[in-house]
Amino acid sequence: MSSDCGSFLTYVERRFRLAGSALVDDGNHPYFVPTDTLEEEGGPWPEGFLSMSHYDYLGLMHHPETVGAAKAAYDTFGTGAGGSRLVGGERSTHRAFEKDLAEFLGVGGVLSIISGYLTNISLIQHMVGGRDLVIADELAHNSIIMGCKAAKCTFLTYPHNDLDALAALLDEQRAHFGRVLIATDGLFSMDGDITDLPRLLEIKERHDAWLLLDEAHSYGVLGATGRGLCEHFGIDPNRIELAVGTLSKTFGSSGGFVAANERVIEWLRFTLPGFVFSVGLAPATVACAQAALGILRREPERVAQLRDNSRTFLNMAHAAGLDTGEAIGEAVVPVLFDTPDECVYVAGCLMQQGIYAPPVVHVGVPKDAPRIRFFISAAHEKADLERVINAVALALADFRASQQTAISAE
Repeated sequence: MSSDCGSFLTYVERRFRLAGSALVDDGNHPYFVPTDTLEEEGGPWPEGFLSMSHYDYLGLMHHPETVGAAKAAYDTFGTGAGGSRLVGGERSTHRAFEKDLAEFLGVGGVLSIISGYLTNISLIQHMVGGRDLVIADELAHNSIIMGCKAAKCTFLTYPHNDLDALAALLDEQRAHFGRVLIATDGLFSMDGDITDLPRLLEIKERHDAWLLLDEAHSYGVLGATGRGLCEHFGIDPNRIELAVGTLSKTFGSSGGFVAANERVIEWLRFTLPGFVFSVGLAPATVACAQAALGILRREPERVAQLRDNSRTFLNMAHAAGLDTGEAIGEAVVPVLFDTPDECVYVAGCLMQQGIYAPPVVHVGVPKDAPRIRFFISAAHEKADLERVINAVALALADFRASQQTAISAE
């Protein structure tokens, strides 16, 4: 082995240790589980296998219409787009879906992109330059943070959902920069809380800034008909310069998209690197998402059922004495633990009972904030939710009792 290779592997091992490799080194860890096999086999669990780790919020991943639309698209268009849409990968399905989605969201246009993560990375770098400032919520999705770090601009963060701090930061910094972009999530995927959009817009407009709002987890979830944070607060979505979404959650497919003014979308269609230099979405992927959109428009009661399930789960968790942080009961409800060991133990107990909900520990969250995220679906039954809460509460009590016994023995 060359010294260069050895040096590289040493670097990798060191970085892996810092990332928490001890948790996975023995191979007996809760990640990369082939859940389809568990679903098919049912396992040794009397109540069957139950996933709380999939963000299939409206229960559309296996819906006959979404599956049927994908199959038909494969037969009609083949397996892939064949190239970047700019140079030969465009299909009629792309524009039809984007038009329908823009109409649903109440904006001028939508541009779909191969990856939701790539959408934020590419978009932020494309919007700002060396004389500009980007300010992001400190708990914004990693794709926002990495996009900000990669951009040739000044990058600052403000404490999570502390809009007073954001306003103070803009009061101090705004005059020193050309353009200012504020970036945040609508529904935060690790905490299950939301940003105060009315206040955020007032701050944004008062300081002549732009807003990038990541609605990946809020489209199909927030608002009476699932149109996201703007509908939740009764705000015109056209007051937001750039809204980012994903097709992998509510829409049961994959990929990302930008929603904005029609002229903004047309400009991005010819200039956004993550779109121009990436292959177009596979036609079957688009067909699946468009079918899901059709179901969402036709059956808004799915959104109401999701909300009811989410609030029920949150209330059950509180009744059981579990810490759910700032979660408001909208699709994402974390249970927070005191230590990573506590978190991993509870997740392991859940898996032994056929409930899949992997632990989230550093680096996914700060070292002092381990948790298990529970993704609620409109397809969950109340009995499913009761089963999960009872299992978490019992496992947590067992762990703490064993710890207390160990301390007493010392």
